[in-house]
Amino acid sequence: MSLWPDPAGSSEESPPRELPGGLPCGERTFLEVRRLRDHLTSLELDNTLKPAESQHSGFQGERVKRTIIAQKSDEIKRGIMRRPLVAGNWKMNKTVEQAAVLVEELLTGLNGVPEVEKVLCPPFPSLMFLSAQLENSDVGLGAQNLHWEASGAFTGEVAPGMVREFCKYVIIGHSERRAYFGETDEIVNKKLKAALAIGLIPIVCIGETLAEYEAGKTGEVVRRQIVNGFKDIESSSAAQIVVAYEPVWAIGTGKAATGDGANAVLHDHIRPAMATLFGSAVTQNIRILYGGSVNGANAAEFFSQPEIDGALVGGASLKAADFVKIVEAAKK
Repeated sequence: MSLWPDPAGSSEESPPRELPGGLPCGERTFLEVRRLRDHLTSLELDNTLKPAESQHSGFQGERVKRTIIAQKSDEIKRGIMRRPLVAGNWKMNKTVEQAAVLVEELLTGLNGVPEVEKVLCPPFPSLMFLSAQLENSDVGLGAQNLHWEASGAFTGEVAPGMVREFCKYVIIGHSERRAYFGETDEIVNKKLKAALAIGLIPIVCIGETLAEYEAGKTGEVVRRQIVNGFKDIESSSAAQIVVAYEPVWAIGTGKAATGDGANAVLHDHIRPAMATLFGSAVTQNIRILYGGSVNGANAAEFFSQPEIDGALVGGASLKAADFVKIVEAAKK
């Protein structure tokens, strides 16, 4: 399977080639990409119901709608609107062609879970192509990073406007960016401001290292990352932010924190730190995800916790069956 058309001047005619699902290859995809529209731009009830109506009919469809309405009514009464969100961080994995195949495998299962906001974050080269492939789905697309400047002599970097052309979401401050590329809380703050300014939904990562965890400094570290990373962010913009608590010692190690332990960090440190910046009412509507060796077997343990609103998933997001299972577990 090839993504690109035959080279100009080819002596033999070839039929138009397609990727799985009938997605056109090559030049046609690039010409049509201008027509793309943003996905999941609203958390309102009407938009939440549309996927359910398209996937279900008859009694089952009515049951789905009644369930969602009941959930929304309960949230409104409590003044809290935190729709579960599960994002897959593919990191530096999958070529464009491999990414397209994985998305086809994912879509059948993901489209059947309208209650959960789903996001895929592939490497930069796949963003344009996957934005076309996801156009008629309720699965959002995100980037793994961005620069804070709009343009300029920053070799190898990607500007916010370049990301926004194809994405609704962007990951900021992942521990691997902090550890391997020297990103500081101040850099995270610049990127966060740039993302919000252009209308992206930032997924801001925080979390302690193993040494900090063993020294009992978890609370101190995450509070510092929030206070410095969210500095000068207006309360009116704060509700757009998604926070991902990822204890560094649990990322890619197979050692996940316990559900109770992660929930305690959110309850005792992360939300109180955000409340000092934005007030308790705004903070209660900010979604906080857990990340760190989340898989299909342990996801339900984390999602059963009252403070955890979803997950930022690494390795398991590269396996269609596992990622769908995690998304299904996020239904509340």
